[in-house]
Amino acid sequence: MSLNCGVIGLPNVGKSTLFNALTSTQNAQAANYPFCTIEPNKGIVDVPDSRLQQIAKISGSKTILPAKLEFVDIAGLVKGAHKGEGLGNQFLANIREVDAIIHVVRCFEDSNIIHVENSLNPVRDIEIINTELLIADLDSLEKRLVTLQKKVKGADKTALALITIIEKIIPYLQKGEPAINISFNEEEIPLVKQLFLLTYKPILYVCNIHENDINKENTYVKQVEHLANTQNAQCVTICAKIEQEISLLETTEEKQEFLQALNLKESGLDKIIKSAFQLLKLQTFFTAGPKETRAWTITIGMKAPQAAGTIHSDFERGFICAEIISYTDFITYNGESKAKEMGKMHQEGKNYVVQDGDIILFRFNV
Repeated sequence: MSLNCGVIGLPNVGKSTLFNALTSTQNAQAANYPFCTIEPNKGIVDVPDSRLQQIAKISGSKTILPAKLEFVDIAGLVKGAHKGEGLGNQFLANIREVDAIIHVVRCFEDSNIIHVENSLNPVRDIEIINTELLIADLDSLEKRLVTLQKKVKGADKTALALITIIEKIIPYLQKGEPAINISFNEEEIPLVKQLFLLTYKPILYVCNIHENDINKENTYVKQVEHLANTQNAQCVTICAKIEQEISLLETTEEKQEFLQALNLKESGLDKIIKSAFQLLKLQTFFTAGPKETRAWTITIGMKAPQAAGTIHSDFERGFICAEIISYTDFITYNGESKAKEMGKMHQEGKNYVVQDGDIILFRFNV
């Protein structure tokens, strides 16, 4: 399953530094001037999951293959982007292509790093970007409405349905409400997705703090957390500079020692990746054996045949059943044999909703 998160923010908030750390590369140029990133950089990252090692150890697997997420480093935005200011049009087009937004917010004072608004105010900075996204959506819908109204004259039912949805959304946008806050029924949601709205994408705010503020209370972070709560958005705090230093360490042991020295339980990057996974409403099931233990990414609520299809289309087409052991039972009974002996392996059909952590063997025939 190919899903991605766009890393956005005003210029010079630490987006590219964070992206470099996330992807453990230097692909995203990081410099102290606006629009350092022009073309979006892309990187695939592993989703941290300690369960993989436990399953692989019991299964005697030679290889471990974690779940993956793609991150896209998108050019910095300035006020007036919807009118083409800065790299506005390109920036907005790049955001339309991602599934979720990682919004990096500067929460540290540093006179040596330029701020495009010449002062530090995280809430204002967030509102600048959110307003640009909202105005861009409003402009897009108003133009789309004109086109669709012409099609309705030809008795186009899809056009009529889209017009109804657009006319429902526009008043909210005009009041400053993002589309993600609007309640849609099951029939409306597929139509909303066809509109590719910027404000319909889930958001994770990432507060970028100074290295001297690690494990300290930060007023700016509190402000962002409060705003995130009012928007039903998620929020994590990191120091992009420290995260990049950690990413350059070669071994897991070195990284753990570094984190312990800073009195941190996990890296900020792990928090971001896990939060992004939740933001996209994803979960993991596993396949395990002597050859490999692998994590497979599916959306929450997916049924067994569709989950099988993430491995291979033949698995879904010829689906017979799924033999399932929960992660807890697999660990408790030290693998498949004992779990099966204790009646902890259950056989499920086409209507089974896969649960996070399920270890599955699919039976199929094509």
